[in-house]
Amino acid sequence: MKLLASPSQTPLPPVTLENTDSDIGFCGWLLVGLSLLLVLLTLPLSIWMCIKIVKEYERAIIFRLGRILRGGAKGPGLFFIVPCTDSFINVDMRTITFDIPPQEVLTKDSVTVSVDGVVYYRVQNATLAVANITNADAATRLLAQTTLRNVLGTKNLAEILSDREEIAVLNWTTYEQLYKLALI
Repeated sequence: MKLLASPSQTPLPPVTLENTDSDIGFCGWLLVGLSLLLVLLTLPLSIWMCIKIVKEYERAIIFRLGRILRGGAKGPGLFFIVPCTDSFINVDMRTITFDIPPQEVLTKDSVTVSVDGVVYYRVQNATLAVANITNADAATRLLAQTTLRNVLGTKNLAEILSDREEIAVLNWTTYEQLYKLALI
């Protein structure tokens, strides 16, 4: 059963990045060139600042002068960054779990029920997770809480008790490109 963040909401269009292939300009290339010159002048020491290692379960999103580099996420393995102009963010690609705290939900037949849950999610596209969401973990937590309240608020107590197995696993389409979510 696929659910949305609210029952009346329609699916969101696919999320894409803007054109990241654009040139960084003359000043950008000048800064990159000066950074590479600085690396060459201090080569024995600076090589340790340029080589980064990403573990098997991580991906690195590299920003050069604030723009995501072509090719998207790097990893796993070694990659090279220019120390003064590049920065990177590591994204964990493993399945992450968290508890939904107990909440009071008013059902369709005006009965107050206390519910909680566990959410398992995994990042599908590291580049989109970094570029389009400020705090993906917090957004996933809030989405899970809201969806749990919305789903149980549209059912009466008898339906909740009889459909426990069906309600136990929910898939959201809102973050389908970024995450695979399952609520138990």
